Formats: sequence, structure tokens, C-alpha cells
Amino acid sequence: MRSSPFFKMALLLGLLSAIGPFAIDMYLPALPAIGQSLHADIGAVQMSLTAFFLSLGAGQLLYGPISDMVGRKPPLYAGLLLFALASVGCAMATDIQTLIVLRFVQGLGAAAGMAIPRAVVRDLHTGTDAARLMSLLMLVFSVSPILAPLAGSAVIAVAGWRGVFWAVTFAAVAGLAMMVRLLDETRPASERVESSLGSALSAYWLLLRDKHYLGLVFIGSFAMAGFFTYLANSSFVMIDHYGLSPALYSVAFGVNAAAFIAASQFTGSLGERYGLVNLVKFGVVCCGVAMVAMFIYFAMGGDNIWVLIVLYFIASGFMGLVIPTTGVLALEMHGAIAGTASALLGTLQMLTGALAMAVVGLFTDGRPLPMVAGMAGGALIALVLTWLTLGGVRSEPTEKTGRAQQA
Repeated sequence: MRSSPFFKMALLLGLLSAIGPFAIDMYLPALPAIGQSLHADIGAVQMSLTAFFLSLGAGQLLYGPISDMVGRKPPLYAGLLLFALASVGCAMATDIQTLIVLRFVQGLGAAAGMAIPRAVVRDLHTGTDAARLMSLLMLVFSVSPILAPLAGSAVIAVAGWRGVFWAVTFAAVAGLAMMVRLLDETRPASERVESSLGSALSAYWLLLRDKHYLGLVFIGSFAMAGFFTYLANSSFVMIDHYGLSPALYSVAFGVNAAAFIAASQFTGSLGERYGLVNLVKFGVVCCGVAMVAMFIYFAMGGDNIWVLIVLYFIASGFMGLVIPTTGVLALEMHGAIAGTASALLGTLQMLTGALAMAVVGLFTDGRPLPMVAGMAGGALIALVLTWLTLGGVRSEPTEKTGRAQQA
């Protein structure tokens, strides 16, 4: 399973998945500058980020069923093209309202790269092989939070915040070229016969009644909600409150992403040894402990940037065990509708993250505590959902873990 084609597929799918996040992570160091340039307050600038997440989530509901009906490649082409055109518009925006609208359209295009690669993984593999490929995909995907803010800082220094959008336009065009050359169709015509609009609606209804699927999806969603909260607020906290330069902020942001990347690479081997369900339980508990410790420190009046960085570094590592694994387990029993199941998973993750950002945004004052409270809240909800969904389920370390634990 560790052959060259296996790694090439992970690289390609990871790069396609990362184009949308690059439009987020490169953009983060520019948030204060955008507010100044477009004469917008913190809330309005954050709304351009929230709008992107909302469309990134909602758009996946469309791309998933379409990819089941017409194959994986055509909707990927359409999504990347829409993303590129909207990126050009963002680069030329002259007011915050226009930027918000175009970021929404940009998110609709990016949604294709979020939903469809997960379905391709399910087309090709199940069980711990899928977990291994998903973790490799996450490795490439997760390079974005390390490299993109640094790249964004460099672009901003040379070309201003508008240069960020020209850069992601180029990335989308490059992604299109790579896909034409390297990606084969993984959903053959013979498997699309039963797929239609009616079957897509039936599939969504089936998934929305599957409590185990929804439980797994929301465990990952609320674990990620902490990350989304950090994403929306950390630049204001670290640059404006703690006085970091955009470049140093990018380094601090990337350090936490590195923990996620490193831990996610152990999901395949740890899943084989201990079982995927047990891996989720362990990761959620440890992430929750780190997040709650961070909240207690800041709630008691602490205000040290190193406490924030170190404790979130620990929490990010354990999130790296949880998020790829819950995705694999959620899709395991739904191979026939993998595109639809992947789309709903991605939509619920993005909408949960957008909701978390919006709620925390009501209390944002540029200081760490509102952000930390939102991060800890997401971790605690994930912990409760893990107990409700997996509390009575025992997982054996086997290739068929996902199916066995639902049998």
C-alpha cells in the first residue's frame, strides 16, 4: 500500500484539497491590513472569512452528489475555474462588501476541492488503508497552515494584500493543469447508473438518519471548530495584542500546524494496533484536557503568549489523530454514495466552524480569552459527542475496523 502510485495520489489529492485552505491561510496575516485599506472594522473583515467558510461548506452539498452522478473530474474542473475567477475579483475589490461577496463565490469554487478528494479516497480504499491514504492527504493538505501564512507574509511585503489573491489564482490554474495530467477518473460510468438527483436526495435523507455517521462527523466538526476559532482570531490576538510581526505570527501559526501534521501520520499504524475507534477516543480526551487547561489559565487572568502556543501545540497534535480518523469511520459504511457522504461531512464541518467563528466574533475584543473560550468549548462538545457515539463501542485493531464496529 506504500507504493509510488499511493504516494502520488496522496500528493495530488492533498494539493487539490489545499487550494481552498491556501486562500484562507495566506490571507490571515493580511486581515489587519485589509481592515485599514478598506476602512472596515474587525467584525467586517472577519465576515469575509466567515462568508468563505459558509460557501465552502454549503457548496460541498452540491459537488458531492454531482460527482456521484457524472464522475469525480468534471465538478473538480468547474470548481477550480470558479475559484480562479473569483480570486481575480477579490484582488480587484475596492470595498469590504464586494470582497465579502466575492469571497463567498470563491468558497463555492473551493468546495469542490474539499469534498471530492475524500470521495476519491473512498473509491480506492477502506479501513486502515484508507486511514493511511487520508493521513498522507492530510500531510499535504496540512502543509498549508505552515507554508501559506509565511508565503502570504512574503507576498504582502512585496505586493500588498491584493497580491495574495493573485497568488491563489495561479495556484488554482496550476491545480487544473496537474489534474488534467495526473488524475484518472475513479468513479466509472458503470457505477453512476443508479445516481440521480432523486437518489442524491434519498442519500442525504439516509445519512441524516444515520446517528452513528452524524456522531462521527460532529466529533470531527467540533474538534475542528477550535481550529476555526483560532483561525479567525489569532492574527488580531498575536499581531495587535501581543505585537508580533506578520512574519513571526506566520511562524507561530505554522508551529501549531506542524503538530497536527506529525500526529496525523501515525493514524494508520496506531489504528492497526489499537483500533480506529480507540484512537478517536484517546485523541479527543487528550485534546480536551489541553484546551480546558488553556481556558483555565486565561480565565484566571493569565496573559502569556507562550502558554497559548504550547498548549495549542499539544491540542493540535491530538486533533491530528481525531480528524482524519473520524472522516474514515464516517465514510466506511457508505461507499456507494461516497461523494454525497463526503460532501455532507465537509458541509457540516465548515458550517460548524463558521457558526463557532460567528459566536466567538460576538465577544471578540482583540484579547485571548474569547478566542480560547471558543476553542475549549468546541473540544468539550467533541468529548461529549464521543461518549454518546462511541462510548459503548469497542474497536478491534483490524483492517475492517470501520465495518466491524458498526456490525
